[in-house]
Amino acid sequence: MNKKDKNLAFKIYLYLGALFITSLVVSNLIFQKFFIWQPFGELTIFGVSLFEISVGILPYPVTFVITDLVSEIFGKKKANQIVIAGIFASFFSLAIVYVSTLARATDWSPVSDSMFTSVFGNTMVAVFASMIAYLLAQFVDIQIYHFWKSLTKGKHLWLRNNFSTFFSQFIDTFTVVLLLCVFGDIDWGVFVGLVLSGFLFKVLIAFLDTPFLYFFVYLIRKRFGLKIGEEIDLES
Repeated sequence: MNKKDKNLAFKIYLYLGALFITSLVVSNLIFQKFFIWQPFGELTIFGVSLFEISVGILPYPVTFVITDLVSEIFGKKKANQIVIAGIFASFFSLAIVYVSTLARATDWSPVSDSMFTSVFGNTMVAVFASMIAYLLAQFVDIQIYHFWKSLTKGKHLWLRNNFSTFFSQFIDTFTVVLLLCVFGDIDWGVFVGLVLSGFLFKVLIAFLDTPFLYFFVYLIRKRFGLKIGEEIDLES
């Protein structure tokens, strides 16, 4: 690979990392708002409306698409590096939120202390819970993805994309809802409903994002002349 292609490949990796970190941090900051996806608003599951979910779940599936794309094109090591960078960014954002809650608002501040605390007050608990779930889910996702990639010799992209995401997203949803219930942010009565509702939503998103993964993998492979199963080595 020539220097020009190497620089382009690095830029693609950098931008994917930026999208990953942004999606992760934002999902942790907006999680306290819940909504019902209207097409399924009439249906209930264990006392919870089907797809009665946090808006924080909306950008979160993007992180799994990106790790699958990075795994496919740049390899397991680079995917793990993005995950670690996401962890650092999340805890750094947590520190910023904590310091911001300590700063007293002025009398004329458009956002009062109580309003700020109401929106961001539980962020620290949420990020802690999310990070534990995230660590488990993302590393499991990458491990399963590369297991299927090796087993299928780089073929059947849809198989490893969906299988890795299904299993890892269940771990993520179960763990984060469990921890939020333990910390008292969510009532135990809606635990099962929120887990199943959140997981089913993520499964649906995983199905829907598969064509996009195929599309981007195709574009990158065509641009760099990669064969099926071949990866770009950014460190050589």
